[in-house]
Amino acid sequence: MDLFDTHASGTPKDTATETQGPRPLADRLRPATLKDVIGQDEVLGPDAPLGAMLASKRLSSIILWGPPGVGKTTIARLLAAETDLTFVQISAIFTGVSDLKKIFEAARLRRANGRGTLLFVDEIHRFNKAQQDGFLPHMEEGTIVLVGATTENPSFELNAAVLSRAQVMVLQRLDDMALGKLLDRAETAIGHSLPLTDAARAALIGMADGDGRAILNLTETVLDWGLTEPIGTEALSARLSRRAAQYDKSGDAHFNLISALHKSVRGSDPDAALYWLARMLEGGEDPRYLARRITRMAIEDIGLADPDAQRHCLDAWATYERLGSPEGELALAQAIIYLALAPKSNAAYAAYKTARAAARDTGSLAPPKHILNAPTSLMKDQGYGAGYAYDHDAEDGFSGQDYFPDTMDRATFYAPVERGHERELAKRVAYFAKLRTQRQGS
Repeated sequence: MDLFDTHASGTPKDTATETQGPRPLADRLRPATLKDVIGQDEVLGPDAPLGAMLASKRLSSIILWGPPGVGKTTIARLLAAETDLTFVQISAIFTGVSDLKKIFEAARLRRANGRGTLLFVDEIHRFNKAQQDGFLPHMEEGTIVLVGATTENPSFELNAAVLSRAQVMVLQRLDDMALGKLLDRAETAIGHSLPLTDAARAALIGMADGDGRAILNLTETVLDWGLTEPIGTEALSARLSRRAAQYDKSGDAHFNLISALHKSVRGSDPDAALYWLARMLEGGEDPRYLARRITRMAIEDIGLADPDAQRHCLDAWATYERLGSPEGELALAQAIIYLALAPKSNAAYAAYKTARAAARDTGSLAPPKHILNAPTSLMKDQGYGAGYAYDHDAEDGFSGQDYFPDTMDRATFYAPVERGHERELAKRVAYFAKLRTQRQGS
């Protein structure tokens, strides 16, 4: 179990010694105060949520939500130090129910002796509902101040009861300026600059991809090479592989990126749409999932404004099934471009949703008898089919009869837009509406 109990100062009880070997750079440069934390001013500034909380000398339970390497563990440790709480760290991956019972009992005894406990739970979203519920009484009694860390959206992964008792604070991915400051600190600590050209230095920051821990680990790797002369971007790239993009095919990044792709298509921006498509493919997303979602975009956001859009998507899907990766992915990219540039209409989608709502509200109403078949004499005697006008026999092939239930007012669900093919459909809707008025009036 990943469990560390430290003093309020934040210093571990069992400090590494020289005989244990050199400490990693990321550990050596761990901030000593919250003011030293880089890139999280929106949370830690004087007027920010945590800054205000510390100024009031009262720390409540919080959930730190953010990507890896942005300082969640460091902030939790420093919060304990600045509020004079005993810091206890666990990982939801390695901690079981029996471990939690021991931790809560120790916190209860600590409280009886006049000392509080900050319990830091890394990967808190990994705990199931029952385990999360186990924190509630101890939070309410004040036995622990819970600080949970998660890379996943708390709205989806944490119980509502836990969220109602804790403030969610969002930590941001470190930008290039923040990573540059971390690199400066590292160079100050080692006593010299990295043997990199300015361009290579910028490339190294890009390789970290917003992760502070990654930039320090990459720095150590460069130091281990023992270079005597600066190297450029090409040599750096040959020696180092770019850090894999953060992408969880079943997690928050998955939903964020598909949302970005969908909205870029809806916003008629083929370049942005291609970018998000590429991001998902680079992250290892299943192209079949993308093919299904792309087809949905054609139906939901383009609809009858361009009836060919759906066919393009289905053709791209079939092409991928025949060719596989990576050649078949080009067909998906072509479909994305087509969708982004196609005229947009959600009129059919909106009409369908409105019709479904109307069906739920009037679901017991029978169809009018004149449009019911009458295969038996009894049904004919009941008036089934009586008065039905066969449209093909009517003038213009249109009878204008009412097909809604007798007790239901005529509803209008479909309102085509003045774009693409729906411009023509709008003319037909208006034409039949005019004829219907004339026929029913006569």
